[in-house]
Amino acid sequence: MTKVVIQDLLDRFNLELLTGEAGVQREIFMSDISRPGIELTGYFKYYPKDRLQLFGKTELSFLEELTTEQKKDRFLKLCAEETPALIITRGQEVPTEMMEAAQAAGVPILRSPHKTTRVISRITNFLEAKFAPFTAVHGVLVDIYGIGILITGQSGVGKSETALELVKRGHRLVADDSVEIRQEDYDTLIGNSPTLIEHLLEIRGLGIINVMTLFGAGAVRSHKKISIVMNLETWDQSKQYDRVGLDEETMKIMDVDVPKMTVPVRPGRNLAVIIEVAAMNYRLKRMGVNAAEEFSQRLTKMIENGQDVGGDSTNGNM
Repeated sequence: MTKVVIQDLLDRFNLELLTGEAGVQREIFMSDISRPGIELTGYFKYYPKDRLQLFGKTELSFLEELTTEQKKDRFLKLCAEETPALIITRGQEVPTEMMEAAQAAGVPILRSPHKTTRVISRITNFLEAKFAPFTAVHGVLVDIYGIGILITGQSGVGKSETALELVKRGHRLVADDSVEIRQEDYDTLIGNSPTLIEHLLEIRGLGIINVMTLFGAGAVRSHKKISIVMNLETWDQSKQYDRVGLDEETMKIMDVDVPKMTVPVRPGRNLAVIIEVAAMNYRLKRMGVNAAEEFSQRLTKMIENGQDVGGDSTNGNM
């Protein structure tokens, strides 16, 4: 899991550090953010002290109802050894008791000028992306018509060459050779390239090329959601390949089942065009148009009506 410290939040969100400079290297272990409402009343039995503690207008307004001694007691308990930081929203003034307790415990106090809901949303999204489950897959990730397609297959089958042809046709490269994948939420996979090989393509016989330098910034992107897996394999005469598209195969990556298509490779097949069409067909399916199902329904209807379906659909020349 990626290590995240308070300094990362300061750098990312341009927060104001009010006190607790010694604690900017405190580590954050979870994406959950706590708003200590019930704790301010004095109930600390279930206090989640290992979370970021956020104070909005409601929390600070309630503090005005407490006595000085009550404030000191609450903040003494809130500033635990495990607490990463206290965050103040809406640019509000910080109570003296909070400043003193945080300074004594070495807990940073960060202040943002933005609304509470916006601060929670942005920081939570940032932390969830950092803490998301992670894996790496050998393959190529490309963005075709807005659809992220992960091209897999044995070494030398032509993945990088196909990606190069797709880039020439106006699509965008995300990663070549190694694709780092993180799972965001329960059904979303985001792929990106390792920093070392970002924007690079390895073409056998040609070497390593920089796609952004050759084709411009519009030919690459840093990350993309993975929607389809296209597995390239050498044509096997003894294997029966799907010719209609009714059988939907999936590939499990971490906890997510991703639609998978197997494309046989042999001389004369334009793989770039096939993958382009696969992306367009996927978009049509999301809009409710499924050509394979429509064909199957038409064929079934003709058979039920006793009509001649024609030789091409039965002898393999379709």
